[in-house]
Amino acid sequence: MDNTEKINIIVADDHQMMIDGIKNMLAHTPQYNIIAEANNGQAAYEMIAERPDAFQLLLTDISMPLLSGTQLCRMLKDQFPSIQVLILSMYNNAVAVKEAILAEADGYILKNAGKNELLKALHRITDGGTYFAEDIVPIIYNQYHHQKVQDAQLKELTEREKEVLGLIVKEYTSDEIAQKLFISKKTVDNHRQHLLGKTGCKSTVGLVKFAVKLGIG
Repeated sequence: MDNTEKINIIVADDHQMMIDGIKNMLAHTPQYNIIAEANNGQAAYEMIAERPDAFQLLLTDISMPLLSGTQLCRMLKDQFPSIQVLILSMYNNAVAVKEAILAEADGYILKNAGKNELLKALHRITDGGTYFAEDIVPIIYNQYHHQKVQDAQLKELTEREKEVLGLIVKEYTSDEIAQKLFISKKTVDNHRQHLLGKTGCKSTVGLVKFAVKLGIG
């Protein structure tokens, strides 16, 4: 993006001190122009929906009243995809990062980041890229690796094993599974053992968790 072009920003955070801090950081950077602020996600959404063409970028906290930052991001990406979103959060755990990625956020930095990292993120995002803090990258990699492992485990399952697993999720007993699939209880028990071995789970509860994560059942 042309450095002479102003980027109009809306900041959403339920802590006014955080908003004021961001405004101070960007006070001497004429390229970035904060033209609106909101103390909850719903207020931010209403401001943007009223005049979406006025904003190019949203800086938002991930945890806010009425509408979270990730919910807000998801709505904007669905309705106003030209608006880019940088999430600022105190959370560097896998759950928060995964939510942000699934919401299609353009970037994610921690609230303890300094002015230089904030500007770096803004430059990268407004130039059409993405930016995730260094502390976040290992989490993204681990999630990707974990998903690849689960996908590989799923591919190892036979269609019959997937059928049995789906019924286990629905709390069918071995006898009920045997009757439904017209196989013996011993065969069902063998399938259970194979499922435990292939998925690395140690119990039926573990199998249920595995299946739910992958949308089986």
